[in-house]
Amino acid sequence: MHDEKLRRVRHSAAHVMAEAVQSLFPDAKFAIGPAIEDGFYYDFDLPRALTSDDLAVIEARMRELLSRDVPFVRDVVTKDEARVVFASQPYKLELIDELEDAVVSIYRQGSFTDLCSGPHVASTSEIPAFRLTRVAGAYWRGDETRPMLQRVYGVAFENEQELDEYMARQAEALKRDHRKLGKELDLFSVHEEIGPGLVCWHPKGAVTRQTIEDFWKAEHASRGYDIVYTPHIAKLDLWKISGHWEFYRENMFSPMEVEGQEYVLRPMNCLGHILIYKSELRSYRSLPLRYAELGTVYRYERTGVLHGLARVRGFTQDDAHIFCRPDQVEEEVAGVLRLAQFMMSTFGFDEYELLLSTRPEGYVGTVEMWNEGTDALRRVLESLGLHFEVDPGEGVFYGPKIDIKLRDAVGHVWQGPTIQVDFNLPQRFGVCYIGEDGAEHSVIMIHRTVLGSMERFMACITEHYGGSFPVWLSPLQAVVIPIADRHLDYARQVASQLRQGDIRAWVDGRSERMNLKLREAQLQKTPYMLVVGDKEMASSSASLRLRTGEDLGATALPEIRARIESAIEAKS
Repeated sequence: MHDEKLRRVRHSAAHVMAEAVQSLFPDAKFAIGPAIEDGFYYDFDLPRALTSDDLAVIEARMRELLSRDVPFVRDVVTKDEARVVFASQPYKLELIDELEDAVVSIYRQGSFTDLCSGPHVASTSEIPAFRLTRVAGAYWRGDETRPMLQRVYGVAFENEQELDEYMARQAEALKRDHRKLGKELDLFSVHEEIGPGLVCWHPKGAVTRQTIEDFWKAEHASRGYDIVYTPHIAKLDLWKISGHWEFYRENMFSPMEVEGQEYVLRPMNCLGHILIYKSELRSYRSLPLRYAELGTVYRYERTGVLHGLARVRGFTQDDAHIFCRPDQVEEEVAGVLRLAQFMMSTFGFDEYELLLSTRPEGYVGTVEMWNEGTDALRRVLESLGLHFEVDPGEGVFYGPKIDIKLRDAVGHVWQGPTIQVDFNLPQRFGVCYIGEDGAEHSVIMIHRTVLGSMERFMACITEHYGGSFPVWLSPLQAVVIPIADRHLDYARQVASQLRQGDIRAWVDGRSERMNLKLREAQLQKTPYMLVVGDKEMASSSASLRLRTGEDLGATALPEIRARIESAIEAKS
């Protein structure tokens, strides 16, 4: 089915769902019901909260309505006529009042009439396969000061087979949800006592994070980056100069007063890096300079959009800023793209898409600057032979950018690396270098991340691997399980030998049955389980099991250690 036809199917399914809701709740108030990726939703103001049982009833009613093969009929009426049609629908009346045209489009099917520009399928018989999936809260117009509505989601596809495949993928995604796995694997937690969107990393999660950070630092050092550290707060005046206070204020926490001076938590790391650069006079010969920082930033997000590690209020960006001459921009951007590709490949992401994000409505600088930066990014992408799409108006307020979206094992898309060319902040802060001619010249600043943020990236790889991290990233790489208490000392010797090879190993010395310990180790996604008993003690070996359930039998300790070290080295 063509994408446009499928979009019509999904939009039409939303209208049929609204008709079904109207038949069950005659006093329902209707907001909007668009098609979205994979499906549709409709927002309702209802006399009571819906339950999962209600979804089944609504879905059954929809199937009954579809069986009648009712046409979708479009009509064009004046705004006054539309106000009469929707006299009992306050949300529709609000939308009508905002329309600029003298006439409006409405659609009717069966007993339901909606304010809608379309398009739709010809009749309800053209909606082949659908299912309602969930209900959630949604503020009217996304404004938390407006009424809270009930948003009912559904999915629709070309046929039942595609629908069944989608539902199977969703079931798998639910099992991989990083919030669920984060609790089961003891990786992280969020506490109301601290505040929503503020993450506590547990020892196991911290081990994986530290492993990623150590790898990140080593790669950056080898590519000519200098690691820096900058403060988490700064005077408000700094953010006024940068333009953040004017263009980004809604995402910043409120200022705090210290000794009569206002400070704010930093939403970005760039200004500290600018001031480090400006701490001395720079020559054209010293450029480019590449400053990298795993810098924690704080951004205000509404509670309703917070989501585990993926959407938080405090997070650590794998940030870097490159200060370079105009003639170095394209080479530096190309270097960042190659580093991003290397990082994505190392962490197991083979599917991703690139977007070139252009000037938004609210921006600083001149159109000429924006065009120059956008053209530079475009040339680099084309020179590297990378396929990309243009994402109009999605640049940050100070410059165009390249966004890389990662696709995980179940098809979910994640924000990954970003690369931004910035002519504006250097001019606002007078960031210059002394050129070959002895005069001052403004530097070009490249903002970039190659993972995004440690929190979101951890969520991404947790779901990508379903918690079964590659050996090098596993919080615990091997567990030694003694069969009986008399084997405990030998188990500790085995674990000690493994740790000498920088293998993360521990002994499960609990007085529990061996099979229970094995089962729990598998549930914890531990890559290697070494069972030791009398025979293993006598032969300096261990019975090696894998988290996949494979039993490799008695294996000499040097061979086990070499096997694990090889997997760690290969990042497999």
